[in-house]
Amino acid sequence: MGRKKKTLHDYAAEFSELSVKRHLLERGGPGEAAVVETLFCTCCQLPMRVRRDRILEHLSSGRHYRNRRLLRQHGLRAPLLLSAGPDARPGLPLQLDAASLLSQPSLLLAGTSASYAMVPSPPSCHKPLLPLFPLAAPREAPAPPAARPAGVAAAPAGQPSPGAGASLGGLGLALLGTGLVSRALLRSLLEESGCSLLYVVEDQREELEGALGAEIPAGTRLLRLQDAAVALGDQRVSGAIICSPPEEASEMVIEALRAGKGVFCERLPSVDRQMAEACFDEADRCGRPLVCGFYKRFDPALQFLCRKVRESRALGRIHRVSAVSSIYPAPSLGCLKASGGIFYNAAVHDIDAVSLLLGESAPDTIFSLGHAFCADMASLKDADTVAVSMKFPSGAIVTLDISQHCTKSCDQRLEVHGSQGTLRVDNQNPLGITEHGTSVPVCPQTLTDRYRDAHRELFRHFLRALKGKEPPVITKEQFLWTLQVAAAAEQSWRSGSAVDLRSAATGSSVIKTEML
Repeated sequence: MGRKKKTLHDYAAEFSELSVKRHLLERGGPGEAAVVETLFCTCCQLPMRVRRDRILEHLSSGRHYRNRRLLRQHGLRAPLLLSAGPDARPGLPLQLDAASLLSQPSLLLAGTSASYAMVPSPPSCHKPLLPLFPLAAPREAPAPPAARPAGVAAAPAGQPSPGAGASLGGLGLALLGTGLVSRALLRSLLEESGCSLLYVVEDQREELEGALGAEIPAGTRLLRLQDAAVALGDQRVSGAIICSPPEEASEMVIEALRAGKGVFCERLPSVDRQMAEACFDEADRCGRPLVCGFYKRFDPALQFLCRKVRESRALGRIHRVSAVSSIYPAPSLGCLKASGGIFYNAAVHDIDAVSLLLGESAPDTIFSLGHAFCADMASLKDADTVAVSMKFPSGAIVTLDISQHCTKSCDQRLEVHGSQGTLRVDNQNPLGITEHGTSVPVCPQTLTDRYRDAHRELFRHFLRALKGKEPPVITKEQFLWTLQVAAAAEQSWRSGSAVDLRSAATGSSVIKTEML
C-alpha cells in the first residue's frame, strides 16, 4: 500500500502559520451546493499551493516575514481564517462566487460532507481573497527596505532585486546563524558594493529580528536551519558567513566547505583543537578559503605598529608589550556562555594581535589571574576580569589586562617598549577632546565603533579570498597556536599556577606570522 496523501488539514497542523478556510458555494439550482476548502497563510491572507516546496518558499519570503512582524507589533489578527477539522460544518458569513473560488489553489468537495470527490487544483494566481495589508506586487518579492546602501537604486518592476548577486556581478553570500552576529559585520555587508546577501538562515526569528532589525536588504531570503541546504545548494552563493557559537559552528563550516562555498567564521570555528584542525583540513581538501574572525590584526593602528617594529626596527629589540582591553557594552551572559568564556571571546584576539606584532607564535610561559565581579558571571564559573602574563622565546614580556565589566566606554590601549624607544596606541576619541576628572566620558565609544575599520578590512579580505586574489592570512598553524595559548591561559587561571608551553614547541620551529 502506498503512503497516505497529506490533506490540507495535515499541512495546517504541520505549519502553525497556515490554516484551512471553508466556503459554501451555491451553484444556482436548489440543493446544488459544494464546499470549497482552501489552504491559507494567516499572516499574508494568501492562498497556498498544496506543495511542500512552495509552502516553505513562501514562509521564508520577505513578504511573509514582514507581514508576520506587523501582526506581532500591532496585535492584529487575520479575520475569517479557520483551521477547522474535517468534521466541521461548512458555513461562513462569507459568500464568494464560483469563478473567484475555483481560480484559487483549493480542493472542491462536491456533495455532502459524507461523500467528497477530489477535483485537481488549478494553477495558483497568487491573488489574495481577503488582503489584510496592501500588496502592490503579485510576486513574492519583498519591498525595498528603509535603509539601502548608498549608490544602489531600487530594481525596476519585474527585474531582479539588488539582492541577487548574479544580477550585479557581485558575490552572493549566505548568513548562517545570527546569535553572535556583530553590527560591524552587518554594516560591512550593507556598505560593500562587491557582494549581496542572498540568504539568512536562523531558527530563532526573535534573535534574527533583534540582530538585523530593518537592515535586511531587499531580495534576501529567510530560511530555517533545517533548510540550510537550500542556501548552500544555490549556485549563486559563493561564500557562507558563520555567526553561530563555536560548538555549533564547526559542523556548519564543514558542511559549507563541502558544498563548495568559501567560509568566513566571525568568531572561532571551534574551541576544540581537533575540530578546528578538521575545519582547516576540509578547507584544504575542498580548495576553498576559510577565514577566521581575528579582527584586531586588521586594525590600521596595529598594522602601523607591525611595520615599525618588524620592518624598520624603529624600536630596536622589544622588551615589553602591555595591552588593555575593556569591552563596552558588556556582552550578554548568553553570548559569553555560547562563545566559550572570556579567554575565547576576548583574550584570544589580543593573543593573536601580540603574536602578529612580535612575529612569534606562542610564549614559553604563561600565567593568568582572574576574578568574577559580577555574580551572574560567577554562576557560570567564568571570570569577567583577567590579567595574563606571557614570556616569549625572544625574551619579550607581555601583559594583557582584559575586562568585560566596563560600564562607561571601551578602553583599548597598547604600548610597545623597545631598546630604542616606545610606541603607544591610545583610545581613539572621535571628538579629539581629552577629559580629566569627569565621571562620564565626553563621547562614549563602543567596541564596534572602535574597530569599525578593522571589521571592514577583515570582511574585504574575505571577499578577496573568495575571488582568489589572496590566500587567507590566518593559517591553520597560526590559529591552532592561538587556540592553544588561550587554552593554556584558562588552565593557568583555573589551576593557579603557570603553564609551560616550551614542551609543546619542542622540535618545531617558531611559526612566523605574515604581514598584511
